[in-house]
Amino acid sequence: MTKTAEVTSINVLGIPFDDNSSFMFGAAQAPSMIREGFQSHASNMCAENGLDLSESPGWEDIGDLEIDDSYTAFDEIQSHITGILKQNNNLVVLGGDHSITYPVIRAYAQKYPGLSILHLDAHPDLYDSLDGNSQSHASPFARIMEKDLVSRLVQVGIRSITGHGREQAEKFGVEVFEMKDGIPDNIEFEGPVYLSLDIDCLDPAFAPGVAHYEPGGMSVRDVLTIIQQFKGQLVGADIVELNPARDFNGITNMVCGKFLKEIIARMISDAKAV
Repeated sequence: MTKTAEVTSINVLGIPFDDNSSFMFGAAQAPSMIREGFQSHASNMCAENGLDLSESPGWEDIGDLEIDDSYTAFDEIQSHITGILKQNNNLVVLGGDHSITYPVIRAYAQKYPGLSILHLDAHPDLYDSLDGNSQSHASPFARIMEKDLVSRLVQVGIRSITGHGREQAEKFGVEVFEMKDGIPDNIEFEGPVYLSLDIDCLDPAFAPGVAHYEPGGMSVRDVLTIIQQFKGQLVGADIVELNPARDFNGITNMVCGKFLKEIIARMISDAKAV
């Protein structure tokens, strides 16, 4: 594993922003609901690797970033993330729609040269623009790749890709693993990795609280296995596209809370290993 800077803490930051959603708004309400699932008394704070997050000093919830102006949102997000990274704190970001990943990565790329992205999603989000919006939640990875912000983009769970998406993936050298071909057994990176987890990577049966239902997706255990077992140093992550308005009985909130728990635990473990 390539050595990176010592990490002081894992910060959890909410970014309640969904102005770039295309089909349905509501993801801006997600950070508080993810925290509700994460802290639910129906479960506990122990991750599957044995780390009890209720007793661990290695992480901190630092609240939400309030966006002042939707027109300057990306600059605000990038600036705020940059400040946190300069304190040697890494982040798990709670969205919000998927457009927030672009400004987050703009900040991360400055801190971590050679950064790779592991992207779990039903959609490749490589549109050059959608409905005339180049900052759409369907476009963050087109912006990231055209700016050469990362060394690799590996996408898993894809099952709704257009001809344009295929052209974009080929253009940018994106490694796309479609669900029809199965989930790869070994996902391996050299150096730092950022995980971008769109909740609709899951089959809607496991996560009804999303705007875009795409049947045929991953199970919760599939995603947990990837989080726990992929090779590389996890230095940052986001959980995006939860839409609480479409959830039933808090099912998706609890799933997101579980993912948050396992991501924090993995990041703490990886930070100690360098």
